[in-house]
Amino acid sequence: MQFVKEVRHLLYKEVMLEWRSKYAINSILLYVVSTIFVCFLSFKSIEQKITWNALFWIIMLFASINGVSKSFLQESKGRQLYHYVLASPGAIILSKTIYNVLLMVGLTSIALVVYIIIFDYIPPDLPMFYVSVILGSLSFSTIFTMVSAIAAKAGNGGMLMAILSFPLIIPVMIILIKLSKNAIDGLDRSVSLDEIGMLIFINVITVCASLLLFPYLWRD
Repeated sequence: MQFVKEVRHLLYKEVMLEWRSKYAINSILLYVVSTIFVCFLSFKSIEQKITWNALFWIIMLFASINGVSKSFLQESKGRQLYHYVLASPGAIILSKTIYNVLLMVGLTSIALVVYIIIFDYIPPDLPMFYVSVILGSLSFSTIFTMVSAIAAKAGNGGMLMAILSFPLIIPVMIILIKLSKNAIDGLDRSVSLDEIGMLIFINVITVCASLLLFPYLWRD
């Protein structure tokens, strides 16, 4: 019960801090909308739906990096020490992961609506495509939160974020593109069950690894 209370209070703190500054929300929304609009001005229309799909995930990938990387990289040592005194390491990493998941699910949902409106194309199986968007938000949030924690403790966070994230995110991107392509092609949903299962498994493994490894990082 103590662990759950810590997670709840830390999550509330993250939401309140974001609500006061609205830094992540405004910056990611500006990035996503402006990038989609620039792509529209460049392409006007995208005939090949594979290109439409790949472009969407490229935009979401960099939006996620911009939004989630601040989890630990922008926190001062004083605030980290304050958290260290108040709460357990597991509660800290879990609360930040949950917050980033909620943030990215909301923002990617808005981005999908804007993307569909601007390019005037709706995937044939929109519910399945939206499932891939939700799973992509979960995957980006869990992976980048864990990598952000490692990079913040090791120093030189920006470079380490890129180096550590690349081998982890590429397999996820391949699965996401395949899953969303199935939705665009209008295939039977049973075809996508393997991809959905793999993404859920990756998210579970990432969260478990964060809970196991972060306490050792936090002691430093």
